[in-house]
Amino acid sequence: MVYSANLSAKDPSETDAEALQGVKLTIERRVNAYGISEATVQIVQNADGNFLQVQLPGVNNTAEVLAAIGQTAELSFKEQATVNGTLIWVPAMATGSNGQQEELTGKYLRPNVTVETDPQTGKPVVAFEWNAEGALLFKQITTRDVGKLLGIFLDNKEITAPEVKQPITDGKGVITNNAWTLGNIDEPRTLAIQLNSGALPVPLTLVAREDIEATLGADSIRRSLTAAEIGIVILLIFMLLYYRLPGVVACLALGIYGVVLLMIFKLVPVTLTLPGLAGFIVSFGMAVDANVLIFERMKEELRGGRGLGAAVEAGFSRAWPAIRDSNITTFIACIVLFWLGGQLGALPVRGFAITLFIGVALSMFTAITVSRTFLRLIVGGRRTTNLALYGVAPLRPVENGK
Repeated sequence: MVYSANLSAKDPSETDAEALQGVKLTIERRVNAYGISEATVQIVQNADGNFLQVQLPGVNNTAEVLAAIGQTAELSFKEQATVNGTLIWVPAMATGSNGQQEELTGKYLRPNVTVETDPQTGKPVVAFEWNAEGALLFKQITTRDVGKLLGIFLDNKEITAPEVKQPITDGKGVITNNAWTLGNIDEPRTLAIQLNSGALPVPLTLVAREDIEATLGADSIRRSLTAAEIGIVILLIFMLLYYRLPGVVACLALGIYGVVLLMIFKLVPVTLTLPGLAGFIVSFGMAVDANVLIFERMKEELRGGRGLGAAVEAGFSRAWPAIRDSNITTFIACIVLFWLGGQLGALPVRGFAITLFIGVALSMFTAITVSRTFLRLIVGGRRTTNLALYGVAPLRPVENGK
């Protein structure tokens, strides 16, 4: 999508560049709230005007996201007044902490707006909370408007006008709308995202939109998947040949790991573009790394003469510190990459960091829990006691003291 920014409505104290950067950050916050990974928001300035180009990979609910991105989302509260015998809406004003009259708007909201369910009707409502200044204004307004209607407007469009039952002194409130039906949270969620991300500094107009099929990167994706498949097959063959029975366990654990990881990617959701796919492949390799550490420790214990059961437990306990420390350093790297990606606007880097972080965290669980469970079941059955099945040559009896 390409949006035209009307900079004539910006704060006079801001430069054009500052206003556009503010719009860019607001759009990024709104997009990220939908869980859209690797979105790209770019500022384009040319002779035709000031524009923002937004690319959203893997979006299905396009209409909902478009509504959230482009709307100014300026929340305001209004009271009814009689002018020439006609009721009209006027801005709700109150005395601020500075002693001046202030209008109650969304700029005083805390960024913790959520969608909740009304316990009486079961319909969705948007719950909000004011900061200290907003709570001061809200208390005065609701105190004088008991028994009257208080209009809630979004971009000067009335959302709802509830009757004030009593003064609200805790700085909290809810927004309701008769159009919000049971089980349909799309509109209230969009409103919550807009309010949490803040109002757009300047109005935007959608001037171009194009839906592109994933064909340009299809060849790159296909080659990457082929490389991943080859790598995984070689990896599994190595584990089976070198570690024998524990290698079978590792392959089963990796299968479970892959299925659960893709399920998590679907639930988050994570869009698997090339950087995200790279993070997935790297995390898959690191999942094997934990098994290698464990199995090598087991082989050392078996060579030392320990029984299978004791060797399994010792292998896991002795390998755990190395697994823990290596994964913690990877987590730190992922956090740094995620932060830098946000600061520099390199959202694909964020996609790589997210998939790698999730994959490594899950690999710790599968290596320590799933692999251990399988090995305990095998060893507990006492049907596979031949050390050759564990990649260890059988111990030869001592002859003549040698």
